[in-house]
Amino acid sequence: MAASDKSVDDSLYPIAVLIDELKNEDVQLRLNSIKKLSTIALALGEERTRSELIPFLTETIYDEDEVLLALADQLGNFTSLVGGPEYAMYLIPPLESLATVEETVVRDKAVESLRTVAAEHSAQDLEIHVVPTLQRLVSGDWFTSRTSACGLFSVCYPRVTQPVKSELRANFRKLCQDETPMVRRAAANKLGEFAKVVETEYLKSDLIPNFVQLAQDDQDSVRLLAVEACVSIAQLLPQDDVEHLVLPTLRQCASDSSWRVRYMVAEKFVDLQKAVGPEITRVDLVPAFQYLLKDAEAEVRAAVATKVKDFCANLDKANQVQIILSSILPYVRDLVSDPNPHVKSALASVIMGLSPMLGAYQTVEQLLPLFLIQLKDECPEVRLNIISNLDCVNDVIGIQQLSQSLLPAIVELAEDSKWRVRLAIIEYMPALAGQLGQEFFDQKLRGLCMGWLNDHVYAIREAATLNMKKLVEQFGAPWAEQAIIPMILVMSRNKNYLHRMTCLFCLNVLAEVCGTDITTKLLLPTVLLLAADPVANVRFNVAKTLQKISPFLEATVIDTQVKPTLDKLNVDSDVDVKHFAAQAIAGIAAEMELNVFRTAVPPCMGAKIEAAMDSKLIVEAPATMAGPTDGGILGGGADDEASLNQDRESRIELESTTLKNGNL
Repeated sequence: MAASDKSVDDSLYPIAVLIDELKNEDVQLRLNSIKKLSTIALALGEERTRSELIPFLTETIYDEDEVLLALADQLGNFTSLVGGPEYAMYLIPPLESLATVEETVVRDKAVESLRTVAAEHSAQDLEIHVVPTLQRLVSGDWFTSRTSACGLFSVCYPRVTQPVKSELRANFRKLCQDETPMVRRAAANKLGEFAKVVETEYLKSDLIPNFVQLAQDDQDSVRLLAVEACVSIAQLLPQDDVEHLVLPTLRQCASDSSWRVRYMVAEKFVDLQKAVGPEITRVDLVPAFQYLLKDAEAEVRAAVATKVKDFCANLDKANQVQIILSSILPYVRDLVSDPNPHVKSALASVIMGLSPMLGAYQTVEQLLPLFLIQLKDECPEVRLNIISNLDCVNDVIGIQQLSQSLLPAIVELAEDSKWRVRLAIIEYMPALAGQLGQEFFDQKLRGLCMGWLNDHVYAIREAATLNMKKLVEQFGAPWAEQAIIPMILVMSRNKNYLHRMTCLFCLNVLAEVCGTDITTKLLLPTVLLLAADPVANVRFNVAKTLQKISPFLEATVIDTQVKPTLDKLNVDSDVDVKHFAAQAIAGIAAEMELNVFRTAVPPCMGAKIEAAMDSKLIVEAPATMAGPTDGGILGGGADDEASLNQDRESRIELESTTLKNGNL
């Protein structure tokens, strides 16, 4: 009997721990307990989870929002832990309680879990358990329950009987007419989702009136959500019904007194266009689009300006050019000189996309003057957006027609006071150079690229060095040898040490694309010359550069030129120079796998090997530094001694030919 009682006590222990932690004053402990609910449920078993754990959770839903959020999330995945879909109804009570709390994120998560659990119910259980829950939420005293109810209609409606469907439509209508704006907002937000599962006849008879009413609500936060529902409804109805039932309300929203509603129309305009088709677009949406392009609020104009390209692309192909030229471009011209820089920047990001639609002649006649105005705009973002989208125009008319007007704008961007603007044009320069061609680049833009190397902002100098590499990839190593390498090498003699360091940074990246011959002939001598620089920062960057360019040098060059320089740096008076020199020596050794680095370890190499291991350039010390491995010190026999003597003789022979005064 005692053993049986002990077994019962042991089985109750998990729920006891849970209860204790849920009542703990520490929020984190309660939160951890909630996150372990699935483990506790597994320990209790399905029956006890249904009969003990779920009721306990339902009765104790008065906690911090963070804990309740975790609980709502956990319960959405609890169906298998309570016994499967046939017992899913046990999860409804706690989730229903969570769906009525004041915190929005908790309610939203509870509704999400309710939708998941409801989908796992059979059709019969859905009507017995979920629909009554929905009706209780709809008739709740607090607005919180009624807002949560709006999210459950689309899950329940497709699987219930016709009488219940009628009740659900009536309940949704009741929520659309609720006295609380928050409830009407929730209904407007879910209207489009509910419309997708309602039969067409009831969509027209029941939901369209709700949509019209919400679109005329006295709260603009409700009206703007009705615009989103407009897209879903328009996709579900035939063209004739759209014209009579939806378009009047859409026209009203496009001219709404609230700019936020008009902004939402602008954001959804292309989706609306796709939903209603080309004919209604030509007759009704083009005038609405024009109205929004000249809206009084800059936010609305900016939103609709970003849609110009997509709206024009979706026009009927037979009338596309005519509509653009006669109905869209006149309004676009006004936006080009808009007083708000955000509007101009938004337009500049898409206006180039009109070129392929209009063709070469109309682009030159109609669009090119607008491009040139934008290239001279006082706002750098506008100029940058035009330059960043030149590909569209280049494919249609060629870059030469733009080059003369393009250059002044590029010069201004290159010298802009905002370093981020300069950085953006640097990053676009390789693509621009490819469009302009090598000859034009050499004449007009090469000087700008070289000037960036001397910029007072490090991020610009760093980007400029990478820009040089990409330009060489674009134009080839012979071009680099003639055009830019001589100018970079001149920087090595500049009085400012930052310029000399920038020279080294350039040589680092150019070695990767210029090849062995140019690296050996032009780049390496300058690096070796800077090894005697009076500034320590330059000298240790020489060591780093030698390591980086060594893979592009022949072994004989490394032996005769690189190693002697690194050995000198390794005994430099500056500790940082010695550190990076040691790393470079070890790094080159690991890269080339030279026997001299593996077998000959002069006195000065101890620090080098240690530095190499610290920096993970090598994983273990060279073999000659290790002791005997077989048998340890006492276990070595005659064979081991002979082997060591042979290694020692080989090492002495190597030292006599490759080492002088302890230097490599």
